[in-house]
Amino acid sequence: MSLFSFVKEAGEKLIDLLTPGNANAEEQLKAHVAKVGLGNPNISATVEGDKIILKGEVASQEEKEKIILAAGNINGVASVEDQITVTGPVVVAARFVTVKKGDTLSAISLAVYGNANQYNKIFEANKPMLSHPDKIYPGQVLRIPE
Repeated sequence: MSLFSFVKEAGEKLIDLLTPGNANAEEQLKAHVAKVGLGNPNISATVEGDKIILKGEVASQEEKEKIILAAGNINGVASVEDQITVTGPVVVAARFVTVKKGDTLSAISLAVYGNANQYNKIFEANKPMLSHPDKIYPGQVLRIPE
């Protein structure tokens, strides 16, 4: 179990998701995960205030990380508690980086890899949640593969 922090004021606005007593929160979150292109994974979600708790099983570490980011990059979410089990081969987890004002994928790539031209590696690692390398925003959390 891990707890991941996110910038609460950043991300896509899903109006009802964090409303106290929202009986449809799990369905709304699953719909959001599917909308960003991650399909219909075998997960369940519980909302407790500004925290989302994810449980279930997925096939890969990459899928798990993308689901965590899809949930965390929602406006109003401050943290995601990960209780997801990976059924496939265990691999090294990617790092997460929060985008700052003025950041570009090239600048992030230069900071983490020492080479600005590795930006496409970061872009590919965050597909399908990113549709274009220039469409990132402050507060967004991205996967940074090794």
